[in-house]
Formats: sequence, structure tokens, C-alpha cells
Amino acid sequence: MSRQSRLKNSWHSHFKTIFMAPLSPASGALKVHLHYFAKPNNPISLFNKCNSMDQLKQIHLQIIQRGLNSDAMIFSKIVAFFCAYESGSMDYARRMFDTIPEPNIFIWNTMIKGYSQIKSPYFAISMYMKMLENNVQPDNYTFPFLLKCFTPGVALYFGRQTHSHVCKLGFESNEAVQHALIHMYSLSKQLDMAQGVFDMTLKCDVMLWNAMISGYNRSKKFDESRKLFNFMEKRRVLPSTVTLVSVLSACSKLKDVDTGKRVHQYVKDRKVESTLTLENTLVDTYAACGEMNIALDIFKNMKKRDVISWTNIVKGFLNAEQVDFARKYFDQMPQRDSISWTTMIDGYLKLNRFKEVLMLFREMQTDGVKADAYTMVSILTACAHLGALELGEWVRAYIDKNKIHNDVYVGNALIDMYFRCGDTEKAVEVLNQMQCRDKFTYTTMIVGYACNGHGEEALVAFSQMLQESVKPDEITCIGVLCACTHTGLVDEGRKFFANMQVKYGIEPNVTHYGCMVDLLGRAGHLKEAYEVIENMPMKSNSVVWGALLGACRVYKNVEMAETAVRHLLQLEPENETFYIILCNIYVVCNRLEDLKVLRKTMTDKGIKKTPGCSSIEVNGIIHEFVAGDKSHPQSEDIYLKLENLKENLVLAGYTPEISEI
Repeated sequence: MSRQSRLKNSWHSHFKTIFMAPLSPASGALKVHLHYFAKPNNPISLFNKCNSMDQLKQIHLQIIQRGLNSDAMIFSKIVAFFCAYESGSMDYARRMFDTIPEPNIFIWNTMIKGYSQIKSPYFAISMYMKMLENNVQPDNYTFPFLLKCFTPGVALYFGRQTHSHVCKLGFESNEAVQHALIHMYSLSKQLDMAQGVFDMTLKCDVMLWNAMISGYNRSKKFDESRKLFNFMEKRRVLPSTVTLVSVLSACSKLKDVDTGKRVHQYVKDRKVESTLTLENTLVDTYAACGEMNIALDIFKNMKKRDVISWTNIVKGFLNAEQVDFARKYFDQMPQRDSISWTTMIDGYLKLNRFKEVLMLFREMQTDGVKADAYTMVSILTACAHLGALELGEWVRAYIDKNKIHNDVYVGNALIDMYFRCGDTEKAVEVLNQMQCRDKFTYTTMIVGYACNGHGEEALVAFSQMLQESVKPDEITCIGVLCACTHTGLVDEGRKFFANMQVKYGIEPNVTHYGCMVDLLGRAGHLKEAYEVIENMPMKSNSVVWGALLGACRVYKNVEMAETAVRHLLQLEPENETFYIILCNIYVVCNRLEDLKVLRKTMTDKGIKKTPGCSSIEVNGIIHEFVAGDKSHPQSEDIYLKLENLKENLVLAGYTPEISEI
């Protein structure tokens, strides 16, 4: 067991006893006994000139040689330097501290602050407990140092006990302590406790308001942040730059341009000093609210811009789906980091421009920018949609080679990529290597198995999900219904659909009804599928009627197909697919007169079949082909090869199915 683990276990057993012990009111810091006056060339006069750890150790050596190592003032200086110096050593400071017979409150606070600065909350707590055991009482500085080093886990574990100690010692009205308590509670998302502390304050110090607003932002309670800012204005408390940045961040998430403009007015009226961070946040807020003209105006008038300024503008145009403008500003950026590259890549991804995603990633590699986990998820998603298995494999190797954090999101993206590319074994391999799985992991597995025709495996994955107490969501249920569809498990699908709300608390939506129509239609239960549509509690969409039309095509039910097409054309009158499917059904059923009428209708409306498009990956490059197009640089060789294939197929006895042509 590590030293820190042993300390944590011992603290847990002793902490409550120490905190519940009776304490007298605070009496302030112990007075330092000064018996030493600086003389020329004395070690204490050298502290102001000390600028390295080596020099500090030399001063310490002189102090020991001169027999001054029992002087409290000198020890305070040395310990403070070791704790606060940029490259200081808390281990060295602790060894020094342990030699002091009776350290005063300044030294205790210095040690606690030192551990806080190196983010070692358990050692800071240990020091505080040791201080209490030595009957040294905290002062106004102790608790701010101690509380601000708490992590969310430590805050949950020790926060309320520390707060009770604050109250017993009479520090609950100290503004610095109040600020630290609010920060500590908001960090651990105990916002009711943070609000309770805030309500007890005089509400005069803007830092208290900032801590509370930041706490609500941290817990994604942006509406509460906005309300608190409104209350702050009513109390006539002048906000600071930190306040405005926090409130603007909330406005960005809420798409609240009105409050954003009110915040902006503080800058225009010069009530609050404008900083680069504040201007960047203003650009981000206006861009998020769709006010790109104002965002651009602020951006162009900024005296100084950084990579965040440019990225916010790019992100704003992407949110407005103006990808070409976004790319224009992206290309003009004087400096681009992994966040700006990923922002542009995600913009292409959201618009399903997957080839541009991969091209931009190649440019990113050429530019020498190291990708992170977020970038990898986007690239793997693009590979999945393009079926680019070879490139997806390269991305996986890139992740391993560059030691990119392979978290649950990257794992889920890899699983999705392998399933979409048809490599079920590799998807399972990634799953077995994942140390952490979430709801999306299992959902991806279930949907992936179902789409690759492994319905039974999908249902096994769903059972495993339930055994591990992972709650399914709407997408999971779609995957289960698809698994039942591909496996022909009609009764199981009916039962699952009927119990969705009762067992899992999920109200079936229109997509779930579409899955049921597809399940019943594929099994030949067309009448029951039609009844499902008729009894839906919401309006049916083209997916639902399209599922029924597909089943009508398989089972040659002309009358129901015509009904489905009638509804589909009301929903999507310009979609030529429905006409073509009905034409094929007329051909199969030998309804040639109806076929002539339908073709004339299509001709009169100018409806044409969209040319088919296919793609293939060769050596990591995606090649796209459109029916009848010969623009590919190797099209002559490709068509020659196709002719050879056709001849070989005929010789092998292949006869094409042309009944629907």
C-alpha cells in the first residue's frame, strides 16, 4: 500500500474525532519570537537575492554552520521558500518542518498552502490534523488554503466536516473562508450547500458572486447562473471581468443574446475593463446565438487575437452551417492547435462531408499538429460512414503509437467503425480490451450486431447490458427491435415493444413504431403492420410508411403499396424513390397499365431516378463512382475490367435478376 493510501485510511478513522473535539474561539496567529536582528552578510539578508533551489540550500547550510537553525523567523523563511518557489520541494520542506520544535501558525499555514499548490489535498489535510493535535489554532488564512486544494472527491469526503469546524472556530463570517467554502461545494456539485453559504454572506464582495455563478456553470445549471447575475444587478454589485466571462458562458449555452448584449454594455460603457479572454467570450456568445455580424465586428476590432479568437469565429460559421466561410477563416489562422483543427473537422462531419474530414486530417498531419482523443473520434466516425476499414485500422495504430488516451469514447468509435465496415470480430476484440464500458458501448454493440445480421448476438449483448445494471435508452431499444427484425423473432419483438415503458421507462417514439412496422412487414404480417401505423399516438413519418412499402414490395401487395406511396408523397412529394419502388412492384405483379400511368406521371412532373453512387477504399484513398460517370482518371481501365468480369460471370452460368428493371 502506498504512503498516500495509508495516510488516507488513517485520516478517515481519526478525522471525525479531531473535528468533534471541543475548541476554544480563534485567537489569531501565535506571535513569532524575534531575537535575531539582521547584520551585514548575514544569511537572512540573502533571502531577497535567492533565485534558485541550489542557492537556497547554500543559505540553509550557512544557517546550520552559524547555529541559527533554531531561529523561528529563519525557519519560517526557509520553509516558505521551499513551499512557494517555482521548482521547490515539499519533501525537503517537510523534512525541515519536522525539525522545528514548536512551529508557529505561519509555518503551519505555509505547509498547508504548499501542499495545496502541488495539488496534494490528503497531505494538506494531514498537516491540518497534525496542527490541531499540537493545539495550534487556525487563523484567517488556514481554511482558504486548505479548502481550495480539495478535489471533488475530497470535498465529498471531508467537506461538510471541515465546514463544521469552520463554524465552531467562528470563521463562518470571514469572506475569504466563505469564498473557499462556496468554491469547494460547487466543485463537488453540492450546490445546495454552496447556496446556503452564499445566502449567509453580506453579498458585497464580487468574488463571492463569481464563485457561486461559476459553480452553477460547472454543474451546467446555466439558467441559475443567469438568475444570479440578474439578482446581482439588482443588488447594485459591480461585476468584474470574471463575472462577465462566466455569465457570457452561460448565455452561450442558453442561446440568450439579450442577456449577452446587456453584459456587453458593461464593456461598451467602460465599467469593466476589456481583456482578451472577455472579448473571446463575447465573440463565442454572439456566434453561438447566431449573431455572426456582431461576432465578426468584435473580432475585427480586437487589438490582439489568439488561437481561441480565430477558433470561435470558425465555430460560429460552422454552427450556422456556413462551412465555406468557416474554412476561409480557418485557412487564414496564423496559428492552429488541435482544438481548432478538430473544430473544423467536426464541422465537416456534421454536414456529412466525410471525404473533407479525412482530407483535413491529412493536412493536420502534414502541419505537424498532434491529434487528441476528440479528433480521433471524429476521424473514426468519418471512416465508419465511408466504410474505410483500411484507414480506420491506420487510425487505431496511430492512437497506439502516439499514446493518445484511449478512453470509452474512442473505444465506442472504434467499435462503431468496425461494425459499419462489416468487421464484427475486430469490433468484439475492441470491446474485450475496453476497461470501462457505458450505455453507448452496449448500444453500439447491439445496433452493430443487428445491422450485420447477428440478431441473436445482439440480444445476448442486451442481456449482458442489463446484468451489469446499465440502463438502456431510446437508441438501445431501436437496436433490440432491429435485432429481432433481422433474426425473425416476431414474438420477442412484440413483447419487448409492449414492455418498453413498463420495464425501462422509455416511451416508444415514431422510430420505435417504424421498427415494429419493419419487423411485422418483413415477417409477412402486413395487415398487423398497417394497424400499428393506424393506431400510433403520434403522426407517422416517411420512415414508418417506407418500412411498410418495402414489405409490400417483398410480398407483392399492390393495394397496400399504393396506400403507402400516397401517404409518402404527401410527406415528401419530390422524393423519386417512392415512384420507382411502386414501378418495380407494378412490374413484378404484371400491372403494366398502372405502370404506364405512373411513368407518365413521373415524366409530367420531371421526376428522374437519382444516379446510383458507390465508393471503395484502395490504399487508404476513397474512390467514388456515380452511374454513367466517366470522370475518374482510371475510368477506361475500370470499365475494361468490368467487361472482363461480365464475360467471366456469363461463362460461370450467372444470370442477372432483371424483373424490376
